[in-house]
Amino acid sequence: MSWDDALVAVESALGHRTVDRLRRPPLTTRAALSHALEPPLRGAVRARHRLSLADPRTGSPAETLARLHMADAGLHPEPQAELRLPDGRRRYLDFLFRKQGLGIEIEGYAYHGTREAHRRDVARFNEISRCPELRGLLRFTAEDVFGRPEWMIQQVEESLGGRKPR
Repeated sequence: MSWDDALVAVESALGHRTVDRLRRPPLTTRAALSHALEPPLRGAVRARHRLSLADPRTGSPAETLARLHMADAGLHPEPQAELRLPDGRRRYLDFLFRKQGLGIEIEGYAYHGTREAHRRDVARFNEISRCPELRGLLRFTAEDVFGRPEWMIQQVEESLGGRKPR
């Protein structure tokens, strides 16, 4: 198992998940995982560092990997960023470079694989595009994240004006 795969599993275990419209609690805590990674366990120091990168708000393995690719490129957007629609309702973006007004959504086919899910997603996209603090929105597929991460990062950097935000 790679470090990325392990982080995906950890984030899944740390996060709340909705299954069949029921919100389930996390399977474990960061403290419990950290305790399990105490030296002299082989690889404990590296594993504890990787655990520090975990974000239980992440919504999917593709989002985890996208966040790691962006971090490796020196890009650190706000994950699961809250936006307010003009009518006051809230929507959340997978990632937001708030100062630059650039949002990023990672789209997985499994989640959006029905006509109804697609319809809801298109309506959500249209709502988000009207948020005054958003000046641009990039959407990437899970295939983009897993199969061509360099291209994804290039698109993000170009949309940020070719500069990495501080």
